[in-house]
Amino acid sequence: MKIIISGKNMEITNALKNIVEKKLQKLDRYFNPELVMHATLSVTKNRQIMEVTVPFGDVYLRAEEATDDMYASIDAVVDKMERQIRKQKTKLERRNYGGDSVRFLNLPSMNDEGRDEEEEAQIVKTKRFAIKPMSAEEAVLQMELLGHNFFVFQEAESSDVNVVYKRKDGNYGLIEPEF
Repeated sequence: MKIIISGKNMEITNALKNIVEKKLQKLDRYFNPELVMHATLSVTKNRQIMEVTVPFGDVYLRAEEATDDMYASIDAVVDKMERQIRKQKTKLERRNYGGDSVRFLNLPSMNDEGRDEEEEAQIVKTKRFAIKPMSAEEAVLQMELLGHNFFVFQEAESSDVNVVYKRKDGNYGLIEPEF
């Protein structure tokens, strides 16, 4: 597995690079050697952020953690990635992604609580609602009024269905699908 390490608003020292590589090598047993893992370390105000993205096929595994200490963020991201891999094992194997990039050799089928996975997560509720044309700003206002962290709407100018969402940093994101 190849690891690409980059930094935002900070310089990556050799010591930090070595720690990141050492910690991420723990995940090497789950991935084939030709896979590329992207690690981004960044600093914003007093937050030390570590983000890891692993693309394979049309699926991405991604984990991000922010703490006051970069080393704690690194440890937390590695733990989070491992939990994701364990949790998604059955789905990835079933969709046949496992054969190309992910290895599940000695990984037991366990969920986060340590119990055997007998049931896969399923859709338990479906909502239908009419969407009215509006701007992205109006959709953000509507989302806030409803107290949700995302909102689906029809863009007034283009008639496309878009999604606005609240980001962890308190700002908003807009998802515009491409067909």
